[in-house]
Amino acid sequence: MRGRFGDHGFGAWAAFCGPGMGFGRGTGRGRRMFDRGDLRYMILKLLATRPMHGYEVMQELEKESGGWYKASAGSVYPVLQLLQDQGYVASEEREGKRVYSITETGRRYLEENRDRVEDVFDRVTDFTERFTGSDMRELTRSFMRLAQVSFDQAMKVAGDSAVIGRMKDVLERAAREMEELGRRSGASGNRT
Repeated sequence: MRGRFGDHGFGAWAAFCGPGMGFGRGTGRGRRMFDRGDLRYMILKLLATRPMHGYEVMQELEKESGGWYKASAGSVYPVLQLLQDQGYVASEEREGKRVYSITETGRRYLEENRDRVEDVFDRVTDFTERFTGSDMRELTRSFMRLAQVSFDQAMKVAGDSAVIGRMKDVLERAAREMEELGRRSGASGNRT
């Protein structure tokens, strides 16, 4: 199953900004990505498409978030167990892997909570769509160019402490300027 949001190059940002950035915290517009208990709806919705083993669930969660949320076994398996305990999911051993599938009770639960399920998916969509606009695509290209040039040049001058030090200074200065832009934008209310 391809992610609902497709491939918009989020991996670059996620790799540099850290896994799960923006999830479970404010997304900049006052809405949280995941509230308490939302992961169970995401997992049930995924299992409604086909049976999966735990690692597949983790991969699909990452795809659905455009690469922004990297689920861990420590977050997914307890939810799968809880869903199984509640009768919403059944599991069986297949080719050495525990495969989970949604039950009829789980399908009814999803239907009864359709508004909440859609709200969760809408929040994920809202968060990721902010990174698909042309401005963000251009910024991502610039970001990746800076990262690539920095890496390439650092490899060329490896061992030259003076040049490495100057490169670090340039990057630190750029980071400080970006932070200042963010502070000014936040203070003036120009959040986009």
